[in-house]
Amino acid sequence: MPQTPLTVAELSEAELLTRIFPRLELGAAHSAAVLLGPGDDAAVVAAPDGRTVVSIDTQVQDQDFRLQWNNGYRTTGYDVGWKAAAQNLSDINAMGAMATSLVVSLTMPAATPVDWVEDLADGLAAAIGKLGAGSCSVAGGDLGRGGELSVTVAVLGTLSGGQPVLRSGAAAGDTLAIAGNAGRAAAGLALLESQHPVESLSPELRHLLDLQCRPEPPLEAGPLARLSGATAMMDISDGLVRDGTRLAIAGNVVLDLDPGKLKLLTAPLETAAALLGADPLAWVLGGGEDHGLLATFPAHVQLPPGFTGIGSVQTCGTNEAAGVKIAGRPADSVGWDHFAD
Repeated sequence: MPQTPLTVAELSEAELLTRIFPRLELGAAHSAAVLLGPGDDAAVVAAPDGRTVVSIDTQVQDQDFRLQWNNGYRTTGYDVGWKAAAQNLSDINAMGAMATSLVVSLTMPAATPVDWVEDLADGLAAAIGKLGAGSCSVAGGDLGRGGELSVTVAVLGTLSGGQPVLRSGAAAGDTLAIAGNAGRAAAGLALLESQHPVESLSPELRHLLDLQCRPEPPLEAGPLARLSGATAMMDISDGLVRDGTRLAIAGNVVLDLDPGKLKLLTAPLETAAALLGADPLAWVLGGGEDHGLLATFPAHVQLPPGFTGIGSVQTCGTNEAAGVKIAGRPADSVGWDHFAD
């Protein structure tokens, strides 16, 4: 008979931590910024240029992920750990900075299997390593009991002496560009919510599903954009139009998307759209959680590797509000809203 999985209720906090720490390679692979890791009441991290870039994000069961999806896919601890790291690393990336350390808070029901928690630690470590955040490590965190799974990650980063790239710097005449994916995580979410069994999906479709569960933010692109003269930049977490509108409002400008360039973004989604009877452009414009970068650059600047031009920045016309257009017409995709969706 199969053994009943060991649950967190059967271990002390210290025993659970002894299973987590080796998976994060703590004590052996700290970044130079982590001067003191877990073991004391707080970690100690360095701020070499006198400033620290900081962000925080939370994933909550049944709000940000489901343990079991409609198509049969079961969310693993690895998925949640990877995504928790990726979305926070992306926020640091969007400032043109590099992440240096993470602290993680995990709240979980008593019946949570220990191997799920171990998988979460593996996912955190894998995302840090495979996404290219080599200067980052986990400095510490907290474990607690609650009615649902909830993972909060705070991330610290450095600008290495440079200036942050804000949302507010876009100017008329700039080129609008994107790095990373757009719409693929939304397609993956649609597949998860569909009645098409996960086992039946082709490798192409399964890759889209994987990008929803384990996004791949382009972490090299943020610092490179800063060094290349980006005037404004932000992480695309809630959809190209919604986040683009935020960038436009911050700079009091209009972003005009090029329909021809948008076709480059919809092309990888055509197969999934045909299967589900969906519009791939709706995923590109309104889908979030790819954690790509939206940036603006002066027209004379050659776009750095990894960025693709998708439009232009214009001044607001008379009695015109800042926002996003497509070929001169207002875009109508609303994107993701944490409190409305």
